[in-house]
Amino acid sequence: MDLQQMRYVVAVAETRNFTRAAEHCDVVQSSLSHRIAGLERELGVRLFARSSRRVELTSAGEAFVAAARECLAAAGRAVADAAAATGVVRGWLAVGVIVTTAAVDVPELLQRYRARYPDVHVVLRSGRSDELATAIRDGDLDIAFLGLPEGEAPSGVESVVLDHDEHALVVPAGHRLAGASRVTLAEIADETFVDFAAGTPARAQSDRAFAAAGLVRDVAYKAGVVELISRLVARGLGIALLPSAYIGPLAADDPELALVRVLDGPHRLEYLAWSRFNPSPATRAMLDVLGVGRSSGN
Repeated sequence: MDLQQMRYVVAVAETRNFTRAAEHCDVVQSSLSHRIAGLERELGVRLFARSSRRVELTSAGEAFVAAARECLAAAGRAVADAAAATGVVRGWLAVGVIVTTAAVDVPELLQRYRARYPDVHVVLRSGRSDELATAIRDGDLDIAFLGLPEGEAPSGVESVVLDHDEHALVVPAGHRLAGASRVTLAEIADETFVDFAAGTPARAQSDRAFAAAGLVRDVAYKAGVVELISRLVARGLGIALLPSAYIGPLAADDPELALVRVLDGPHRLEYLAWSRFNPSPATRAMLDVLGVGRSSGN
């Protein structure tokens, strides 16, 4: 058994197809199939159930793939650590980003990072703050930019606050409040709202503010991205509360939208989070680029 055989098995498990797995591994399919068959003979078990149309992991295959992923990750880390000992940072860096990140210009950050560490391959993943924090704890992400309600910090990870932001009210340009200098939650509680899906950290920021004020609101439309929320607002389907640092620049260039300050509205903290357990050289390099001390944390 060798690492290449493990890579082939993991590739087939992820693609559920020998042809696509071979393409992913940059090898001819016959060679990949031969190596996997040889591994199955060595182990004395079938790793995949095959038919003319489907490829699925057997129970033995599922157990093998879980351990194989750990072995491949450990091998990759060993190579990266050895290179880092000579002053060369290489390997992979998995970065998670929420769609409303505003404290850091992520493309500009990655440009600076690549200029200093060209041998590191960066993989980006977007998602909800809770999902990204879980991915860090599970070892699927190295570092992530999160946004959480005020008073809530990411758990089980190292983190540092990057920014504190308040939400702004987003209304259509022709709305009765479009020219207002400021409003309170009580003044907008009877409006129809557009917001993120219930149960997400992005939605919790507004829900908690209304609950704290003893108010109930109607969320008629739920979306997963700010761009869709702002388009629904522009069409007059509702109003929204969104992080001002993110929506401000977008609304400034959109004549169909107007922003209003909310005196008692939601607040959020933007965090940088990373693994507590032995950060990789690539992760430590990103922390250095960001000017974040590794001793900081929650």
